[in-house]
Amino acid sequence: MRYLPLTPLDRAEMLGVIGADTIDDLFADVPAAARKADLFDLPLHAGEMEVERELSALAAKNRPAGAGPFFCGAGAYKHHVPATVDHIIQRSEFLTSYTPYQPEIAQGTLQVLFEFQTQVAALTGLEVANASMYDGSTACAEAVMMAQRVTRRKKAVLSGGLHPHYAAVTQTIAHAEGMDIARQAVAIDAEAAVLSAIDAETACVVVQTPNVFGVVTDVTKIAEAAHAAGALLIVVTTEAVSYGLLKSPGEMGADIAVGEGQSIGVGLNYGGPYIGLFAAREKFVRQMPGRLCGETVDAEGARGFVLTLSTREQHIRREKATSNICTNSGLCALAFTIHMTLLGERGLRELAALNHSRARELRDALAAVHGVEILSPRFFNEFAIRVPGNAAQMVEDMLADGVVAGVPFSRLDPKAGLDDILLVAATETTTRDDIAAFAKALHTRTAR
Repeated sequence: MRYLPLTPLDRAEMLGVIGADTIDDLFADVPAAARKADLFDLPLHAGEMEVERELSALAAKNRPAGAGPFFCGAGAYKHHVPATVDHIIQRSEFLTSYTPYQPEIAQGTLQVLFEFQTQVAALTGLEVANASMYDGSTACAEAVMMAQRVTRRKKAVLSGGLHPHYAAVTQTIAHAEGMDIARQAVAIDAEAAVLSAIDAETACVVVQTPNVFGVVTDVTKIAEAAHAAGALLIVVTTEAVSYGLLKSPGEMGADIAVGEGQSIGVGLNYGGPYIGLFAAREKFVRQMPGRLCGETVDAEGARGFVLTLSTREQHIRREKATSNICTNSGLCALAFTIHMTLLGERGLRELAALNHSRARELRDALAAVHGVEILSPRFFNEFAIRVPGNAAQMVEDMLADGVVAGVPFSRLDPKAGLDDILLVAATETTTRDDIAAFAKALHTRTAR
């Protein structure tokens, strides 16, 4: 759309319609002390070429994840996204559609969401899944709210291995709901520590596997203990590719499984938008947040799709809504579905095995570096290491060697006192040359 500025006559006519003498009258309710008398110190205008040149210079300061050895994870992972995914999601019928408010004319969108739900249910080992959430952290918070509705209890126990950002989002939302959040101290391998906190007031227990330190845990016994106390078990997964190799949350007794689906079909994208996964036992379906698409037949017996449940505050009375999340990240859900369809079960299992293999190679290479300690005893494609000195400074120093060495844990939780802990991840995009470069750079920095 072209920018067409208003003329003084246009503005005068508009002011006359609304009964204002000047534009300043529109801001009469803003205190004078809060108004700025002159313009901000910004360039007034520039030509199109000048703007493109300026923005290109700014963009050039960023380093793309694919520009060299890259080992960041901690909830957002660099995976290969097939060209087919981008090609399909850019089709206008998908790219420009927003949300199926009129199901009878949004059959394509509804079918995609139905297929997405089917895939998420299969991956998590649970009976029903919704048509996505904002991201993994908000899905986690929504799961805790759902457990409160199901159990009519107020206490939620969060394990020390839960991603700090997920815990913070959950605490923020739960506080508004009057819930009591028992967040355990950060721990590398202590998911089972939640057992001691479960009591008759507990609505749910939230554990993560692989946890934020990459540690994989079979939470079956935690599920049994939670159920014995009348509580629900919520399992969080931030690396969706791990579903191809590890036990599903449903197999381990989870009542609700939530996670981040970015790993499948969605690029890093500077941190978003991402796609929240949410699945649960069928008996809890009416307490699930968001929307559920279902399959049916029309009046002529042809296959069709509908919004089976839509318990958002936009659709029903606000006090009866299960969530105020007002979108379903539909384009990211489509990307997830396309990539999963291309992979299939066998492809996902092979991809997961390749991720684990590359991570083991990385573990062996870093373990050989003097002064480095591997902290995660069981992992999928990410693990924690202890480095001599400050991990954040180590990462900054290794940038000079062209290596993005990972995520310092202090960046996720500055108050945890784990300033020497570095989270590193390897995926199918990690090459042996990348691993060698990382080990060499780390050796150089630790030898000083």
